[in-house]
Amino acid sequence: MTKIIAALVAGVFAVASVGAFAAAHAGAQPAKDGKKDEMKKDAPKADAKKDEAKKDAKK
Repeated sequence: MTKIIAALVAGVFAVASVGAFAAAHAGAQPAKDGKKDEMKKDAPKADAKKDEAKKDAKK
């Protein structure tokens, strides 16, 4: 009976350690936030406006 309990306890520790090891290497997934996507889309527009302003200033 004690051998079975010892085997079960060892199994629990093994599963827990494998789970912790896998979680440590998984890494965090980037958050999918609508605001970040909008900011990325607006950035080229802002750059285009700056370029147009520079062209107008040179003329």
